[in-house]
Amino acid sequence: MASDTVRDIVIGMSDGLTVPFAIAAGMSGAAVAAKIVITAGLAEIAAGSISMGLGGYLAGRTDVEHYDAEERREIAETEDVPEQEAAEVVAILRDFGLDENQSASVVGSLRKDRAKWVDFMMRFELGLERPDPRRALQSALTIAISYAVSGFIPLAPYILVNTVTTALYISVLFTLTALFVFGYVKGRVTGLSAWRSGWQTMLIGGVAAGTAFAIARLI
Repeated sequence: MASDTVRDIVIGMSDGLTVPFAIAAGMSGAAVAAKIVITAGLAEIAAGSISMGLGGYLAGRTDVEHYDAEERREIAETEDVPEQEAAEVVAILRDFGLDENQSASVVGSLRKDRAKWVDFMMRFELGLERPDPRRALQSALTIAISYAVSGFIPLAPYILVNTVTTALYISVLFTLTALFVFGYVKGRVTGLSAWRSGWQTMLIGGVAAGTAFAIARLI
């Protein structure tokens, strides 16, 4: 569960830092007023949070629906073709080093309890764990909140400073620092090189914002 939450925070913050940063930088390149940058940024944060949160919710619901569908199939197979399912159990146990007599004992026990038999097949044949039915909503909220919170980092300077150019410089400093820290922490959590992850995350966000700024200037 903790790893799932970390994954959701990473998903939300990755886009939450990068997309509003690129939009704010792009609009700054178009030399618009700070109020317009703020309005566009807030609209993007709201839309992005809803979109990303909905995506997380649908992904969570898909996991539940997929598990339920596979569980119904396994129930049907243990009822319709029990000998074939028993043979599959033996094959799985053989991979774990159990001999024929040991496997026969396990199969006999499983056949007496259909629920445990189905659970065994779900875990060891299909590699599926029953998902938490609350996971979809939790995932949606975690992603949406992470997106919104991180989205205010590049936007905050425009709210606090009236001059767009000054706000842009502060936003670049704040956001690139936040991107590096976020990438560093992500690297530590995922077991990757923390420094490399930090620099890569900062580079990606910087390129996105720089490209948006350059395009706006050219147009």
